Amino acid sequence: MGQSDRKIILVIRRTRLQELVSRYNTVEQARFQAEHLGMDFSDFLQEDALYQAAIAQVEEDLKVHGRVQRLDRGFLPNFLFPPQCLVVVLGQDGLVANTLKYLDGQPVMAINPDPARWEGVLLPFVVQDVRAVIAEILRGQRRTRQVSMGRARLSDGQELLAVNDFFIGARSHVSARYDIALGDRSERQSSSGVIVSTGLGSTGWLRSVLTGATAIAGKSSARAQALRERGMDWAAEELVFSVREPYPSRSSQASLVFGQCSTGSPLRIRSLMPEGGVIFSDGIEADGLDFRSGLEAVIDLSPRQGLLLN
Repeated sequence: MGQSDRKIILVIRRTRLQELVSRYNTVEQARFQAEHLGMDFSDFLQEDALYQAAIAQVEEDLKVHGRVQRLDRGFLPNFLFPPQCLVVVLGQDGLVANTLKYLDGQPVMAINPDPARWEGVLLPFVVQDVRAVIAEILRGQRRTRQVSMGRARLSDGQELLAVNDFFIGARSHVSARYDIALGDRSERQSSSGVIVSTGLGSTGWLRSVLTGATAIAGKSSARAQALRERGMDWAAEELVFSVREPYPSRSSQASLVFGQCSTGSPLRIRSLMPEGGVIFSDGIEADGLDFRSGLEAVIDLSPRQGLLLN
């Protein structure tokens, strides 16, 4: 593929400063609002300046190897990625995870724009690496790491993918009510919701849920203990679910609260919530699916996998 034919998509996000200016119209209004809340506005300015400089430098280095198109995070759900394109993500871990959901086999080069600010578990590269690494990638000299994704399919035909985890529950702080089934086990539950985690997400929200449950109960299974300590491989061929704060009563049970599901053994959840039920992935509630009474969600592994260059 020639340089003129190669398409490189550079995925970026808005900074905190840009978000504030979008809300309050001017930098000065943004400064007033931030300082009124006791925040250090100079940190907003510094973060923005570093990020804009990173975008400019990365774009300059990428243009040597192909046609570069910037893509803001907000346009990801509606963007069609060319099959043979290279995707470069410049941002935090969350931006990488969000991007992977909309790809179909395209490799991702993930770059940390500000290592002093962001730890970046999914960000193996920094801005200074781009010039050398991009050439190696295009020569096929860089390996990729597979990332398993979860899939939630609703009985009305809607589908949602997760790179880290799903939340199934209620939008507000009321209890979620649903029927849950795994294999030949099933029960009616009332809880604060269900977390279903991928291998990549197993050291995130799932670990938090398991740690809290263990601290309260004072014990945990060997499987839960291993997950808390080590998580799972990013390419694991199973998902792990945990029910948050299950409430046993005359009409609800609390025994099917932790386990594994997979392609051959999916988790099934049927909503009993007339309104307010939701399924969202990777912490982005705005992109979630309404999960109202009567709808069933089948949760298993997606046949699609993410590919991270390293």
